[in-house]
Amino acid sequence: MNEELGRQFLEKRGMGALADTMGLEVTVATAQLAKGSLPVAGNTQPLGLLHGGANVVLAESLGSLAANIHAGPDRFAVGIEINATHLASATTGKVHGTAKAIKLGGTIAVYEIDIVNDEGELTCVSRLVCAIRERRKS
Repeated sequence: MNEELGRQFLEKRGMGALADTMGLEVTVATAQLAKGSLPVAGNTQPLGLLHGGANVVLAESLGSLAANIHAGPDRFAVGIEINATHLASATTGKVHGTAKAIKLGGTIAVYEIDIVNDEGELTCVSRLVCAIRERRKS
């Protein structure tokens, strides 16, 4: 059922204009786990390396997706804190992110996101904290 919620969420809302522009592709979407990838090409800084901000976009996009699936249809999740430690550079191919839930609560969701290059080398570790909010009644 959780995978179905992820599919429904993506069909209804998508990942947003920034993720689309950067070429983010989601492969797994559940409250406990989200996976996706981003091409290095088109997302580099002047030295030809993947821009550190691209890692953060990948991390927050995957974590926020999972948190919104956790929140369900009557609530929503918004990122309130993110950190990222860049461990290695990527210059070609894609980077692949895996967001794993650390805490899924009623008002907060916390995810650890590992990002690796095509060779499986860990290039970035990130942690995202999302607040879970009630939707306003219309």
